Order: sequence, then C-alpha cells, then structure tokens
Amino acid sequence: MDKILGMKFVIAPDKFKNSLTAFEFCEAVSRGILAVIPDAEIIRCPLADGGDGTLEVINYYLQAERIITEVSDPFFKKIQASYLYNPKLKIAYIEMAEASGLKVLGNRSPNCIKATSLGTGELIKHALGQGAKEIILGIGGSACNDAGMGIAQALGYEFLNKEGEKLLPIGENLSSVSDVIVEKVFPDLSEIKFLIACDVNNPFYGKNGAAQTYAAQKGATPKEIEILDNGLEQFAKILHKKFSIDVQQVAGAGAAGGVGGGALCFLNGKLLPGIDLILKLANFKEIISDADYIITGEGLLDSQTLSGKTIKGIVECSKLHNIPVIALCGSSQLNEEDQEKLGLTSVFCIQKGVTDLQSAMKNAFTNVTYTTFNLMKLLNSP
Repeated sequence: MDKILGMKFVIAPDKFKNSLTAFEFCEAVSRGILAVIPDAEIIRCPLADGGDGTLEVINYYLQAERIITEVSDPFFKKIQASYLYNPKLKIAYIEMAEASGLKVLGNRSPNCIKATSLGTGELIKHALGQGAKEIILGIGGSACNDAGMGIAQALGYEFLNKEGEKLLPIGENLSSVSDVIVEKVFPDLSEIKFLIACDVNNPFYGKNGAAQTYAAQKGATPKEIEILDNGLEQFAKILHKKFSIDVQQVAGAGAAGGVGGGALCFLNGKLLPGIDLILKLANFKEIISDADYIITGEGLLDSQTLSGKTIKGIVECSKLHNIPVIALCGSSQLNEEDQEKLGLTSVFCIQKGVTDLQSAMKNAFTNVTYTTFNLMKLLNSP
C-alpha cells in the first residue's frame, strides 16, 4: 500500500481535563500520524479557552519571560504574583486570578463585598513600566465584585463619594461613588491596547448580572448580593456619565464581578472570547490555510462545546478554507444533529472498551495514539 505524500495536519486541541494537556495530546496524535504517514507535515497548535492550562498555552506562542512582583491580594495583603512578558513584542499576558483570584485566598473564606481587584491593576502597572504596549488580560476566577475599581485605582483613577472623600476600591463602596477623577491616570494609558479574555455574556447588573450570578460563590450573603447589585446599577450610571459608555448594554460586562464593564471604561479594552485571543496569538487562520486536515480534541464533547468553546472556534476558522475537522474525545454527548450543527467532519471516542473514568484518564495518551493510528490507516487506504 502506498503512503500518502505531502499531507499537512494541524493538531489543535484543548486539554482533556485532569488527564491530558493540550501539549500531550499533540504528541500523542503526532505519534499516531507518523506511524502510518512518516513524511506527513505536522503543525502542533495547542489551544485553550481561558480555563486551566491557558497560561502555558499562551506562553507557548508568546515565548515570554515570567515576571514576579509584589502586589495586593483581594484583601490588600501583599503577595508575590507573576505575569508573562515578551519584551520584543512588548506584549504582556496577565491572569487576574494570579493576584485577585479565589485561588490566592488559601484557607481564608471568600468575601467579595470587601474584596478588591487592586493587585491585578498593580500587575498591569508593572507591565507598563516594563514597556508593554499591549496587555492581554484574562479575567476568570476572580474573588472580587468591585467592577474594576481596584484595577483603575492602581492606574491612577480615584473614586470619590459625595463629600469628596476618596473611597476604598471594594464592592461595598460601588453605590457610594459620586465621581471618578482621571487627572492622575498613568501617562499614555489611552495608547495601550487592552484585549480582555471574557467567556461569559452576563450583563453588568440585574437578574443575570455579576452579583446575582456569581457573588454567592465568592462568599456573598443574599443581603450582600442585593447591596452589590444595587451598587453595580448605581456605578453604571456614574460610568455612563463619565465615559459615555452604557456598560449594561454590553454582553460580558458582568464578567469577573463587573471587571468586564470596568475594563471598557478605564482601559478602553476590547472584550473577546478566550479562544479568539488564543487563535489570534497562534496565527491560526494563516497556519491552517493549506492544511489537509485539522485534528482537534477535548475530554468531553457536550452542549458547552456548542456554545462557544475551543472546538467551535476551530471549526469557524476551518470554514474559511473548507478544511475537514476531526475531533478525538474521551466521551461525546453529541448526536448527529449536534455534530452537523457544530460543523465537525467526524468524531471519534478514544476508549477501547467499557472502562471506569480513572482508567480512561490514565490511558488517554495511549488511546489517543491508537485511535489516530487507525484514523490514518483509514485515510491511507486506497
């Protein structure tokens, strides 16, 4: 049987959560391809959508250095936090969770009505001091509900009450803000490009807003949720008056306790789905332009896959060049109609037989390689 010559495969997976990283998936698929088509051209393009593993994937493309500095945690305690920076490209990637996230609280209970995003702003300020001209800000996993007041204060904004007193940048004070002072803002902040990774569509306030949707998991009581929601509504009026932006009308403004909306006003930021940012960094549309196949993967294909995660972003790009997209997964809950709607050419579950979850996760690398091997045998058949 003759081997296929000159075929180009782009391997573009998300992680298999708690099992395979996107990088390990790329390696497993590469082995399966080369076992059958040894002279195939293979482009590894690990992806993420803003969740676990995003930092490593972004660094794969940025080739950045990790910079560590002292910042404030959600309760103003000094901690060490890091971000990624490429001095040649002058691009920094900052993960809000590193300074202002639930994960930095340790054994302390979350209490978002008293929490601040100040530390994230301090990371941004530090990156600007390094010479950054573009900031990519991931806002998942936050512990606060301050609508970005803390970020803004770190960059020179001041928030005053009706008596002209400076307010602490915490969620509890949202309803007390009467004016925003901009005279001391970081020089040339308006010249910096801010891309905000935002993967939710919640409005700023109201039934599906930041407080009513997420504050409970950040430690807020029902009464505090009401206070925060009313505060966000009042704060939105101040922002509209000061910046001529109605954040309530912007999908995703409620992300990260209102940081999505705050970033629009204080940073002139652009909200983008996390996968769109990664695809841009990966130069994905250009990479796939002459590919024969795209092989992607995810631990579970389900309704969330349909609503805008990694695979959906890949398929949308593939349509520009009419490239078949093959998905390998640990498990699939999609039916034929779902698969057609998503635009996947074919879906293969990698399990060899009936098994338990622990075994499936343990053997994922071997099973991905084996499934790919058989897929290549099929493509290579006369």
